[in-house]
Amino acid sequence: MRQETHRLRIPNGVGELIRKMHPHLKRKIKVSLRTILLNPNEGKALKDDLAGLRSFPVSKFRIIYRLRKHIIEIVAIGPRDRIYEETFLILKRQNEK
Repeated sequence: MRQETHRLRIPNGVGELIRKMHPHLKRKIKVSLRTILLNPNEGKALKDDLAGLRSFPVSKFRIIYRLRKHIIEIVAIGPRDRIYEETFLILKRQNEK
């Protein structure tokens, strides 16, 4: 069994979103987070405005995250059809601070 060498950081808003999900989807998200934790490069590298982020598919949802040394920071979780635009807005707000 591989040993975890990374830590997972989930912002409060994303954690609250996970807690409110349907139990079946919540279970899939948690399994996917463990997969990302064991192999951070598992997700697809994003390009252009979202360069530096990775996307991991979970049914019709995506987990958007970034790697920072030994920390995997979850940026957003949401439906595939709009998560990339939402992530762009999250990053834009963070850069304005």
